[in-house]
Amino acid sequence: MRLTPRKEEIDGVKAILESDAYTTADQMAKALIKEVADMLWMRDWFALVHLNEAGSGGLNWAPFASPIEALNTAEKIAIGGRFGTVKLYSPGALLGNALGKKGWKGFCQDPGCGHAPFLHLMDGSARGACGLASMCTCKKYIK
Repeated sequence: MRLTPRKEEIDGVKAILESDAYTTADQMAKALIKEVADMLWMRDWFALVHLNEAGSGGLNWAPFASPIEALNTAEKIAIGGRFGTVKLYSPGALLGNALGKKGWKGFCQDPGCGHAPFLHLMDGSARGACGLASMCTCKKYIK
């Protein structure tokens, strides 16, 4: 699987590596694994979908980082049939849209907020104040 690290992912790993909060390598390793799993939870993935020669459902494989990566893998598999891809939407982004995701691109960058941009009201042609005033302290959507 080919991954291109995102800025917020690099920042999350760096924060753990530079932290003095871990007294053993095991503690740091556990924190890194949990952080990376949370990062991968925020990504959309793709599944390689196979139809066998009779046209009925075949096997599905996932995750792939892109449709091209999935189809390139299909070319290397020596079984008949046709292949396609299906996008698997991120369950982490789904939860982030509902609950917020502080520090992640695409969510409010105000340190006290982290809500999805569609929860911020419109102010002319730019995003305005957060529509969740009872739960959020931000004044503007910051890109």
